[in-house]
Amino acid sequence: MVVKDPESQALEISVYDWEQIGKHDKMGTYVVPLRDLTPDESKTMTLDLLKNMDPNDKQRGQVVVELTYKPFKEEDLPKDFEESGTVLKVPEGTPPGGGVLVVIVHQAEDVEGKNHTNPYVRIIFKGEKRKTKQVKKNRDPRWEEEFTFMLEEAPVNDKLHVEVISTSMRIGLLHPKEVLGYIDISLSDVVHNTRINDKFHLIDSKNGRIQVELQWRTAK
Repeated sequence: MVVKDPESQALEISVYDWEQIGKHDKMGTYVVPLRDLTPDESKTMTLDLLKNMDPNDKQRGQVVVELTYKPFKEEDLPKDFEESGTVLKVPEGTPPGGGVLVVIVHQAEDVEGKNHTNPYVRIIFKGEKRKTKQVKKNRDPRWEEEFTFMLEEAPVNDKLHVEVISTSMRIGLLHPKEVLGYIDISLSDVVHNTRINDKFHLIDSKNGRIQVELQWRTAK
């Protein structure tokens, strides 16, 4: 993240309890003033999470982070520099009040079918269906595929349905298709944060998880 004023800016780290339905509960927060960091020196910190940043609060767990502040002048930036994790701007033709929802399906872990495990991902959003390539005989598949949806308005009240499906490679099998797990992701968080990259526990799967990245790109 690019720092504009290290004397006044701070890094705020919050830990949330993710909920499938409803609002995510904030478990604790810690704020690190950037002036406390020594330039060019990597610093590992164990932060005591607090509910309201009141020193008298009960400690709500700890999070360990490693931070490095590298000072430079703005003119020293290479012309093609792009901040890590920066959300790209939208293409021409995007509606003024809307934007582009980008869905990147990264990978899954511990997915398993009863009869076969040849997984692919199907995305359903506003009746539109997209799917990834199929990975043969793999419980930890990696897809790294990106899908875009151009929208007239921000999808604050919408959900994205993501399901992992296995289809048999053999003709005439009794169970040619199986759903290995699914999730419904509320999109209000990505609209407010512009980018989310998280692993989600798959519903109807014993241990399956899927990593999905969401971006909300607007013309502003």
